[in-house]
Amino acid sequence: MLEVLLSPQILPWVLIAAGIIFLLIEAMSPGFFLAVPGTALIVLGVLAFFAYELLLTPFGIIAAVIGAAAAAVVTIFVYRKASPDKKPETISKDTIVGKKGKVTAEVTADSISGKVEIGGALWSAKSTGKVIPKGADVVVVESKGVHITVEEV
Repeated sequence: MLEVLLSPQILPWVLIAAGIIFLLIEAMSPGFFLAVPGTALIVLGVLAFFAYELLLTPFGIIAAVIGAAAAAVVTIFVYRKASPDKKPETISKDTIVGKKGKVTAEVTADSISGKVEIGGALWSAKSTGKVIPKGADVVVVESKGVHITVEEV
């Protein structure tokens, strides 16, 4: 069985197929870091198509390693260019104080039934004292868990 897989007619296809499978897994689960070995396997498969006998010599092995390393470097470069430059901004109870938002449901001092939208997220809110109508601009002055206290701007 191993002799069949290592034959010049089968090995290139096996390497290319394995590389494509690695790339598909990477596409379905980004960050799994299979793009580099997947690309290297495809390059080795293409080399095996054209220079199978050469790959069996010491020079061929060195050429294959250099080709795979070059493919890895190019893949890493492309991967970095394709990924976002900055980390996504997150809003938590610790970072929300001072943020501005808009009231989407009337906010009162005695209930957290009011709703405020901040950065695309909806928060349950109460006011520091007065009733704040829907549509008013507010700023967060306190945060406890997933509930916030706001004042009208």
